[in-house]
Amino acid sequence: MLDYRLETFLVLAQVLNFTKTAEILHITQPAVSQHIKALESLYGVKLFHYEGKRLSLSVSGDLLYEYGVAMRVSSERVLASLALGSPSVSLRFGTTLTIGEYVMPDILERLLIDSPSLSLSMAVNNTHDLLGSLRDGEIDFAVLEGHFDKSKYGFSEFRKAEFVGVCGVDHPFAGKTISFSDILGENIILRESGSGTRSIFEQILFEQNFSLESLSHYVEIANMRSIKHLLEKNLGISFLYRDGVASEINSGLLSVLDIRGFDVMREYNFVYLKGSLHADILESWFDAFRRG
Repeated sequence: MLDYRLETFLVLAQVLNFTKTAEILHITQPAVSQHIKALESLYGVKLFHYEGKRLSLSVSGDLLYEYGVAMRVSSERVLASLALGSPSVSLRFGTTLTIGEYVMPDILERLLIDSPSLSLSMAVNNTHDLLGSLRDGEIDFAVLEGHFDKSKYGFSEFRKAEFVGVCGVDHPFAGKTISFSDILGENIILRESGSGTRSIFEQILFEQNFSLESLSHYVEIANMRSIKHLLEKNLGISFLYRDGVASEINSGLLSVLDIRGFDVMREYNFVYLKGSLHADILESWFDAFRRG
């Protein structure tokens, strides 16, 4: 169980309001202030700054929050195990859309065959929201296809994946070699902001000295099946992981764009809270995922 002063700090770090923190914890506002001052005295640092009337975390406060969340999640796992009388075999994790829909099914099948008593919960969301769930202790780890700040999380590479441009087989670009600048005049079908594939495409644009503003037209669609349907109808082109469109490519419904010099590989990563007391256990599960 966490020190009560650290619990107070974690709540205040989330809501950034002393009065609201006191209401959530059912204590007085002076008690909240005392708990924070005690921690600042203990660690010899300032945990918060006031900018006008706005409260914000200091650099030290941000670091303590990262470790504090990891400690709280670990503590909850220990308490749950003690309540059951033995270590519980359970996994709470999240994946991004491509990984969850097109990579995980075979892995989950193998995990459940090998460990039939495994208690498993898998959420599917975009990279931004999964990192939020991780920080809030709602999941133990995430399997991500997009960018994240590696200085703020523990991580382990899952595997490399190919990122490709895709169009319908009857699209004018199908079967032709084009330059990257040729795509600028096309309708580009993108995932929503916060998704891994969207982030990677924007990074590629930046590396090519372009931006979203360089595109003639683009639309945002969060659903992969809808994106692929529009591609099959030649209503645009998109950039996705090959894992997500392998079936349609193999069946002749979609075509990979042949773009000069375009050879993009990205990592899928297991991501967890830095400082987790269960890092060794998580790594053993990561090995099981890789074998799957």
